[in-house]
Amino acid sequence: MTKLHDVRGRITYIASHAKQENLYAVYETTGRRYWTELARCSREEFRKSGTEGKCIEARELIIALPESFPDLYDPDRLLRLFTDRFKEKYGVECVSALHHNKRRTNYHIHLVFSERELLPEPAEKRASRNMFYDEKGRHVRTKKEILDGNGEVRKGCRIVKKGEVYERTLFAAKNRLFRQESFLDGAKHFYTDLINALVKDSGERLHVFDRDGLYLATKKVGRNNPKAGQIRADNETRMEWNREVDRALVSGVPEGQIRQVRQEYITARIRESIVLSGNEPERFGSIVMGAVTALSMLAIRILQKAKGLSNRLTGAGTKPSEQPEPGRKPVPVPERGKQTMPDNAAAYPKLSKIYKELNRQNGVISEAEKERAAWEAERDGLKGFARLTRKGELQNRIARKNEEISRQKEKLSGIARRNGYRSVQDFYHAYHESREAYEAYQEKVTKREEAYGESRREETSQKAARASVLDRLKDKQQKKKTADYQQHRTVREDRGAR
Repeated sequence: MTKLHDVRGRITYIASHAKQENLYAVYETTGRRYWTELARCSREEFRKSGTEGKCIEARELIIALPESFPDLYDPDRLLRLFTDRFKEKYGVECVSALHHNKRRTNYHIHLVFSERELLPEPAEKRASRNMFYDEKGRHVRTKKEILDGNGEVRKGCRIVKKGEVYERTLFAAKNRLFRQESFLDGAKHFYTDLINALVKDSGERLHVFDRDGLYLATKKVGRNNPKAGQIRADNETRMEWNREVDRALVSGVPEGQIRQVRQEYITARIRESIVLSGNEPERFGSIVMGAVTALSMLAIRILQKAKGLSNRLTGAGTKPSEQPEPGRKPVPVPERGKQTMPDNAAAYPKLSKIYKELNRQNGVISEAEKERAAWEAERDGLKGFARLTRKGELQNRIARKNEEISRQKEKLSGIARRNGYRSVQDFYHAYHESREAYEAYQEKVTKREEAYGESRREETSQKAARASVLDRLKDKQQKKKTADYQQHRTVREDRGAR
């Protein structure tokens, strides 16, 4: 968002085919005369206020659009949609233009909007007596103050007679909302949601940067910006912090501790610097690099602590707790009470592979840091003639190793983005959620299997018991038949003998 000190000139510039190489559409919610009256009203109110500086006549939003939109949507309809939605939400008049930059890599909208609403009826003030104004338009008390030596009204001065209108206002006061930081943040979320509702490819979905999050936002370097060098240097420092945040997350540093480091070493120290020395942007880099060092030391301590715990557990003959193997097949689910695995749980094997890849990359970084630390120790321990001959070589090695470590840390965010995540932080949120869902699912499956398996064992035992009873009855019946047969045979033999 920018402040406009010449709203008519800005509208002419963004809406002119002669001045714009790739102008696709222009849309206005009101006529151009409105902006002339708005500029006059704003300048008059600014003059009355006595404020120093430049008068703000209107404001402008620049809205970046996905590069697929030129092929998906008609420019006029797209521009009308974005402009009308803004007017409906904030109730102010707008002028907008849809552009491409010279290389056609930045499809965007310029949206000029008023900070004032047009009154339903003009507010008029009538003079209760004659009123006198000097050349600068200031009200003076008596007529003598606007007369020349001949008693004539000086050129540029004017008299408003009793009963005439001396002030006519077409616009309400400026809406204070547009001066607040919350407005721009709300507008970003508003248009981000609208853009995401229109995109067809999920990879083009946008998000609003969280200023209170773990990462630091980089700044855009405009054309002909006299502070371009300073901004580029600050951006590189910010990216160094962001890379260290990725490394800390992979190393197992909790987000709360990272946020605490940012608060203590960046936010608090910048405020302290402003209080003590005023606004000195050149000190920003050194403050952030101090925070990078603090966060790096914290990540190393966390890694060493985790490694020591792993070694103690292994030495005691106990394996450290392991996460479920991503390639392991889930416990077979019986047909009775069968459950379907939730989507986030089903994604765990894939996410686990990404998790292992990040850890492998972190291992590469750790090895490079150990090598750098060894060279630094050797450099600091040099004495005598070796300090003169060997130090320069070690300094060059350390510098090259620092560049290598930065590149290796940058690969962490590259791994996350390659797999569809905006940052390492977003990946870890998805990973931990998926792991919890996966483990909960496996636990449910195990419990059901145990319960169902127990019922099957009981049923088998009952069948066996019934079979045993039947077998005993059959044996008794068979023995009785045999005894009856033997008795009958004996009787017959006795009869034959007689």
